[in-house]
Amino acid sequence: MAKMYNRQAAVQYANLWWNRRNPAFPNFTVDCTNYISQCLLAGGAPMRGAPNRGKGWWVQHGNWSFSWSVAHSLRWYLEGSTTGLRGRRVQSAEELELGDIIFYDFQGDGRVDHSVIVTSIQNGIPYVNAHTSDSINRPYFYEDSTAYTPSMTYHYIHIEDSFA
Repeated sequence: MAKMYNRQAAVQYANLWWNRRNPAFPNFTVDCTNYISQCLLAGGAPMRGAPNRGKGWWVQHGNWSFSWSVAHSLRWYLEGSTTGLRGRRVQSAEELELGDIIFYDFQGDGRVDHSVIVTSIQNGIPYVNAHTSDSINRPYFYEDSTAYTPSMTYHYIHIEDSFA
């Protein structure tokens, strides 16, 4: 029986830790993806690949994979994974559900710079939580962000419901 992604548990964790750091995990100056990974883990996502930092998605004994802590790496991991934690890119924000992930490429240069988790949907618009500049229930557009540029692109990632 495949384990299911518990979207509500991921969102509850995101809301609990949105403006503080869980001492059970490493803490980073640029903490967005570490926080997203913790939310995914809280939703039941299985870790794999340790101790190889370049493989899988994991954290253990004060060490972690690149995909655990780097937005660009997590995006590629989610889209390329064929077992366990997997994500599928969708074309629009309206296709996202609670617990899904949005990645931001602020410069539009093909390299993802930031990650957030969808914590509510209001009138069809995803609202998100984030770390680094800690925020809760913020419209996903990010047009009020100091990192916003007119070239910014979004990568909408739907987390697959089952961890086959």
